[in-house]
Amino acid sequence: MIDRVRKFTDSTHFTNAVKVTLASVIPAVALSQFGHFEMGFTIALGAFLTYPSDIPSNLKHKINGVLVAALIVAGCNLLVNVLHPFPWILYPVIALTVFFLCMISVYGHRANMVSFSGLLAISLAFGHLHTGMDMLINSGLMLLGGLFYLLISFIFHILRPYRYVELQISECIRLTSKYLKLRGDLWNADANRAKIIEKQLHLQVELNVIHENIREILIRNRPDSGSSNQNRKMLLVFISLVEIMELALSTSFDHSKLHQKFDAHPKVLATYQNLAYNLAATLKQLSKSIEKHQKYVSKHFLFKDLGQLQTVIRDYETATADADGVWMLTNMLHYAEKQVEKISVVERAFMLAVSSQDFKGRDKDLEKFLVPLYYPWSTFRENLSFSSTYFRHALRMTITILVGFLIGVLFPLQNVYWILLTIVVIMRPGYGLTKERSWHRIFGTILGGLIAFALLTVVHNPVLIGAFAVIAMVLGFTFTAINYKIGATFVTIYVVFIYGLLTPNIEDVIQFRIVDTLVGAALSFLASYFLWPSWNFSMRRSTSRNRSRPTAIT
Repeated sequence: MIDRVRKFTDSTHFTNAVKVTLASVIPAVALSQFGHFEMGFTIALGAFLTYPSDIPSNLKHKINGVLVAALIVAGCNLLVNVLHPFPWILYPVIALTVFFLCMISVYGHRANMVSFSGLLAISLAFGHLHTGMDMLINSGLMLLGGLFYLLISFIFHILRPYRYVELQISECIRLTSKYLKLRGDLWNADANRAKIIEKQLHLQVELNVIHENIREILIRNRPDSGSSNQNRKMLLVFISLVEIMELALSTSFDHSKLHQKFDAHPKVLATYQNLAYNLAATLKQLSKSIEKHQKYVSKHFLFKDLGQLQTVIRDYETATADADGVWMLTNMLHYAEKQVEKISVVERAFMLAVSSQDFKGRDKDLEKFLVPLYYPWSTFRENLSFSSTYFRHALRMTITILVGFLIGVLFPLQNVYWILLTIVVIMRPGYGLTKERSWHRIFGTILGGLIAFALLTVVHNPVLIGAFAVIAMVLGFTFTAINYKIGATFVTIYVVFIYGLLTPNIEDVIQFRIVDTLVGAALSFLASYFLWPSWNFSMRRSTSRNRSRPTAIT
């Protein structure tokens, strides 16, 4: 239990949640001491809205991405406030802005997150309208909030420059171990090989994402971070892990044929399977030692396992003189020898200092593996057609938000912007994911509202309520990236707690939030089903890079 809690609090998701919580709570609490709570709240809002753009990358690109997001957030807020008195101009301009923000997602994950920040800013702007100089002051404070979040993020980067990479390397080792373990499972005579291969495909997708994250940090950072021992170690481990996966993917065996071939000699395949399991177990132990900050001490003797396999092969050759069988077993031995060699490199990296001689040219041309960072207009133009998933999603999002506006005008709903926020948070390019998130959002909102109401009926101390709100905020941001249902529950709890500090009519707040969430979820579901739907099986390839957005803001 203690290990699980420690692992949770040491995770990247928890660290990101702490960053945005600090960037939001500090200005709100500090300025409220001087009677300027509204000003502090606006700065906190700017930090909230800027945070999604803070994705893994080198420091230069991280700063540029957060700065662009902060400017877009402040600009969208100012745009809504300036045009709000002129609805015949406001709605066409907002429609074009929403469409444009959705379309810039074609430029990759960072652009997708910046787009998300802008869409959230537009939605929230309708809940906090200002006139005159207050418009400029409010937008300026939101920009200040974005800059303050950047400062907090920079401080965390300085304090723990390598921890994110270590955790990603640890996760990469763990998933690679899991993949090798599944390869070992394939040697069971009664194995469900189709199911195992399906699991391996899912692991490949996860590993591709992690490989991209690690490349982004280690390779792009090389000119800035120099050639420190830590940087060399992480880079050497990463290169070895990629080679382990490439070797595993390029080497396959006909397990059914091998079982038939060696049915009378079960010890041969059993010895090989034991070696395969120990390859996976060694990597798993490495992953745990990184997570726990413990010195790595190997518990497995892979070269001894290789020796046992060689002995079994010689015994088989002596007993049968079967050249074809020996050839098959020798191929398996060669594969195992290569994997043991690469895993030994990873082990040595965590037991000894790494020098530049260890690379032996393996780090040449690493930049070729990076996704180029340029944003040509031709990419945007080529996606302006119904054959593009991004175009259909942008059009669908724009129409749904306009319908949300219309419902807010026609019906006496208190917080129409909650409908817009729900649409932005829930709607995804694929129908299946939108449907799933709709149910999770509704479940989390209702459950969170009930829990918060129950707590507020027995807790009336503002300090305790504020403390509970901060705890719920951290957990909401953390779980949104891990389990959206739980994340939505904690998000609703901290929203209700904040309103509980500001207004006595908390029952009305809960009621309106549930109603607005139901309306937004229903609109998202219907739009994804009827407006140029993209079914998930056709979406996987085009959206593999668009990972879950950090949506704990609402």
